[in-house]
Amino acid sequence: MNIKEKTAGLSVISNTLLIVLKLISGIISGSVSILSEAIHSLMDLLAAVIAYFSVKISDTPPDKEHPYGHGKFENISGVVEGLLILIASFWIISEAIQNIIHHKSIDSVSWGIVVMTISSIVNIIVSRRLYKVAKTTHSIALEADALHLKLDVYTSIGVAVGLLIIWLSDFLFKINLSILDPVIAILVALMIFREAFILIRKAFSPLVDIGFSNEEIEHVKQIIEKHNLKYHNLRTRIAGNYRFIDFHLEFEHHISLLEAQQTRKIIKSELQKAFEKTDVTIQTDTVNHL
Repeated sequence: MNIKEKTAGLSVISNTLLIVLKLISGIISGSVSILSEAIHSLMDLLAAVIAYFSVKISDTPPDKEHPYGHGKFENISGVVEGLLILIASFWIISEAIQNIIHHKSIDSVSWGIVVMTISSIVNIIVSRRLYKVAKTTHSIALEADALHLKLDVYTSIGVAVGLLIIWLSDFLFKINLSILDPVIAILVALMIFREAFILIRKAFSPLVDIGFSNEEIEHVKQIIEKHNLKYHNLRTRIAGNYRFIDFHLEFEHHISLLEAQQTRKIIKSELQKAFEKTDVTIQTDTVNHL
């Protein structure tokens, strides 16, 4: 089991424990904001499970059916995760509106505050670990999972603060501000919706063979051009955490095949050093510049 799989497994375990805590707290208190957080964590768990299997599959070496590798499985995972979060946000808004309409009150607010605080601390620790591994392994699936947990930190803190205000207003001033609970839930859902949209857009782009960023393409050009050679048909694309570069390199007709091959090998090595997990294909063309 590699580091990506272990990290994804950590996310699965933490989300499972938090879901149990939030569901118990939400049922006891009747708080829709806590239940919304439980649903949020359930989506995070599904995302973590998908991420676990996608990183496992994406690291599988190329085979006959997938000669370019399995990197895009991570992108598919990211799109699915984003769609799941969108569904969760719509459900939360629906439940919150029902609570506002029926003026539902909440109980055991202090228990909810404790659970939300625990959730925030756990997710801070796990999301930082996920981001660190995602950065070093260029894993879109782990990055998506880390984004879910990072968002969960903000929403959990927001719910905890809202519950604290409800508790203080009732304890100090005998004012019932339970209406804040569904309002906070709706704000949480809107934040979830925005992040899901960003995630889907980022994960979907490589599925249609998006190329490198402008900065990365400039870097590729600099590496090639420092050898004082002309080139054409430069193309790049991204598939999960794998990258592909191909282009045609032009050599004068008097350059020997051995010399051309040596130069091609040097440029390929430099590109692969600059861009991790990159497959470089260089075609050599013989030209006669008059």
